[in-house]
Amino acid sequence: MLLKIGIAMLAFAANSVLCRLALAEQQIDPMSFSLIRVCSGAAVLLLLYMLSAHKAKIRWNIKNGFFLALYIIAFSLAYLHIDAGVGALLLFGTVQLSMVGYGICHGEKINLHRGLGLAIAILGILILLLPGASAPHLGYAAIMVLSGIGWAMYSIAGKNMQNPLASTLANFVIAIPLVLLAYIAFYPQSFALPQGVLLAVLSGGLASSGAYVLWYSIVKQIDRVTASSVQLSVPCLAILGGTLFIGEVLSWRIIISAVIVLVGIALVVCDKSVSNSALKVKS
Repeated sequence: MLLKIGIAMLAFAANSVLCRLALAEQQIDPMSFSLIRVCSGAAVLLLLYMLSAHKAKIRWNIKNGFFLALYIIAFSLAYLHIDAGVGALLLFGTVQLSMVGYGICHGEKINLHRGLGLAIAILGILILLLPGASAPHLGYAAIMVLSGIGWAMYSIAGKNMQNPLASTLANFVIAIPLVLLAYIAFYPQSFALPQGVLLAVLSGGLASSGAYVLWYSIVKQIDRVTASSVQLSVPCLAILGGTLFIGEVLSWRIIISAVIVLVGIALVVCDKSVSNSALKVKS
């Protein structure tokens, strides 16, 4: 289980780095990136589905497709003016708050140990957003928060999916026309250079499609609090990727925020008082 979670988190971080790399170097516009990403993801998922030995019935759910489209569109727009690591920190911080709030409203227990961990993680996000030279643009930060809400709702829906591959394929197919509408709305500003197209294909066909199937299989076996918390490791990976591959500046504010967030994650995930271990496969 831990290996699966690690692979999924690396893929999520790769999406942030690939998107930011494409947009920062002006290789493609956000909506073209989104459309190519969702189409390439659907194509790879269809291929995997056709090659699968046991083809589960595809169940179409417009709501899940909408959440996926919302996440993808807002994700690309926000990365126009937010660094990879900062964007990931905002994205998955929002995911954590949304999923924990939903879990509490639906009867999941949160004790003092976990509550302290969540509070510390939220503190790390707030430190990042404090006014200052290295603070992210508030408008684009708000768009990334919207993307986080979309991903949180998509992750929550994953607990009710019977077959991760068939469900993810259906969601990507439904998301295509929704992303296409956004692309048409922004069409006058669209452009795509070969490198931008390649990065979008890698994001959709490699870092999104297979990783989302894997994530859907994971969220069925862990509680919402843990599912939201482990995703907060993604910003740290994205910060590293942004520094190595994009040349983004690593400020002390970002480092301190990331460390505080990781401490919060550790408190939540390592809580031994939870009777049904969140990281244990259900029997």
